[in-house]
Amino acid sequence: MASVRTTLTLTYATALVGTVVVFSVALWIARRQGAFAELQRTVAEQGDVAARVIREAELQSEPVMVPGDKPGSSTINPRLRIAFEGVPDYLLVLSDSGKAVYASFAVRRLKDDDLAELSSAALLLNAERPSVMINLSVDQLLLVGRDEIGGPRRVMRVVAGASTRRVSAIPGEQWTIMLATTPLLLIGSVWLAWVIAGKALEPVERVIDEVEAITDGRSLHRRLPVESSGDELDRLAMTLNAMIARLETSFSGLRRFTADASHELKTPLTVLRADVERAMHGTTSPTDQLVALEEALQETTRMADLVDSLLTLARADEGRFEIHREPVHLEPLVHEVFETAVILGEDAGLDVRLPVVEDAVVMGDRVRLRQLLLNLITNAIKYTSRGGTLELALSRRLDGVTISVRDTGIGIAAADLPYVFERFWRADRARSRTAERGGFGLGLAICRWIVQAHGGTISVTSRLGRGTTFLVTLPLPGEQELATAQAVVEATAAGRGAGAPSADDGARPAQVADARAPESRRGVS
Repeated sequence: MASVRTTLTLTYATALVGTVVVFSVALWIARRQGAFAELQRTVAEQGDVAARVIREAELQSEPVMVPGDKPGSSTINPRLRIAFEGVPDYLLVLSDSGKAVYASFAVRRLKDDDLAELSSAALLLNAERPSVMINLSVDQLLLVGRDEIGGPRRVMRVVAGASTRRVSAIPGEQWTIMLATTPLLLIGSVWLAWVIAGKALEPVERVIDEVEAITDGRSLHRRLPVESSGDELDRLAMTLNAMIARLETSFSGLRRFTADASHELKTPLTVLRADVERAMHGTTSPTDQLVALEEALQETTRMADLVDSLLTLARADEGRFEIHREPVHLEPLVHEVFETAVILGEDAGLDVRLPVVEDAVVMGDRVRLRQLLLNLITNAIKYTSRGGTLELALSRRLDGVTISVRDTGIGIAAADLPYVFERFWRADRARSRTAERGGFGLGLAICRWIVQAHGGTISVTSRLGRGTTFLVTLPLPGEQELATAQAVVEATAAGRGAGAPSADDGARPAQVADARAPESRRGVS
């Protein structure tokens, strides 16, 4: 495969050859037309000179024609004949009867056939057709005529002519010059194009070398040099640097995700293996075997929850997890979650409150919104000490609907706040989340995905020892969108009432099952 430098050189050479050919043809046409026009002017001037000589003789009362050798014949005045002999080309003077009274030396040399052809063409010239081209056996002639010379029309016409050989000779010389200079021009241009292409592609070669050095996966921290010229190569380097930065972030996240997932699976697998070995041991009592199998079942359930959460996030990353949008009244949903929070808070010794609740309707997936609120509630309960307070609030604003979950728990350090929504992120890796609070660190990542899928935002504010507040903002639907969605829901409900199977009947149980989010964590371990 040819290199870019070779391709550019060949392209330039081809374009140059094409340009030279087009220019040569255009120049040839222009030169030919110019030479023909010049020849026509020269011939016309010769005819004008001969006609002026005849007119001057008429003005001086000098006879233009004198009796010839034969009775009744006429010929040109000898003085005028001497004057006309100075014309180097073809000159023919016709009398009013159409007979030739003077023929120049070039005319007299013509053969009889050519002379007859010339005489016939001379008679065809008139005011509407002042010039004509004729082909003789020896040459091609251009003829120009001048009529009605003299008052008494004793001379009818003066015809001047010249050979067109000189017109054909000039373009031929041009082609000779072009053919002689074009190879030298082409060789020089190809060499110059090769040098210029090499100079232009030097920065590209440097970029290629830098990228090749970075693509090993261990040098993603390196960046391409960017000059301050702001040209296309600088834009390319900046684009590649941005891509490399995203790759570095993705690689780092993938490594961390793999390490954390391995860590999360290693502990339950170790416990599961130990429980199975204990249950299979011959000296283990039936009661201990049941205890071991129960612990193994708990670890299996825990790993299944982890795998479900990972699958949910993986499908969300690939865009294969669709949100079932329909009008959702948030007030009954918040009351439902609040009742669940009260039950969970009683076991944890917390005071759960619902100070503000305003009805609002959003377009979204009710199952996923319930999962979002439950994740935030359980997350707050985990990290709030006994005797603390948890508040859930729903309010409607002009720019959307806000749902807040506030607790008086242990809080999060300011340096850790930007990372709380990352998967498997830990604020304190030295503490065992499994032993103390459980969870995998995926709940908040799922919360962020649910909010973003609904076109909203989620934020967190916290202080160590003072508690944490999660604020979710969801957009309000437009009247047209709400009316359309409501019509779809009513039509679907009517179809179900008539006994028609729903396309959603098989999908919703799976979504409800997916709503079993793993126990969430807030970024502390």
